[in-house]
Amino acid sequence: MRAVVQCVSSASVTVGGSVVGALATPGLLVYLGVTHADRVGTATWMARKIWTLRVFADERSASELSAPVLVVSQFTLYGDPTRGRRPTWQAAAPREVSEPLYEAVCTALCELGAHVERGVFGAHMEVASVNQGPFTVLLDH
Repeated sequence: MRAVVQCVSSASVTVGGSVVGALATPGLLVYLGVTHADRVGTATWMARKIWTLRVFADERSASELSAPVLVVSQFTLYGDPTRGRRPTWQAAAPREVSEPLYEAVCTALCELGAHVERGVFGAHMEVASVNQGPFTVLLDH
């Protein structure tokens, strides 16, 4: 499982002209990719890591600040462009594997106490954000 985590002042996800998820206060924007070897335990680990990652001012975490989290599915995190000009997506798990694990990460975050906003799995989404810092970190499990 792979996540790109950004500290944001605000963020929103739009599908078909309608906002489906948004952060109006500072929080985390998480792009989440799933690979074939991932399991529910991986999702639980990733949720805990995201929630407790000390990436805000004064080395504070989203859990300490009660900062909201916007999670967007992103299979392209497993794109491999090393051969030719067109990336291959072979490392990305198929929908029947990745969608339940995306949901498991969101559920685990909620169980940890996070307010979670979501994109729409598999939809063409427009993501807008104001990155704080800018600060972006890659988590890989």
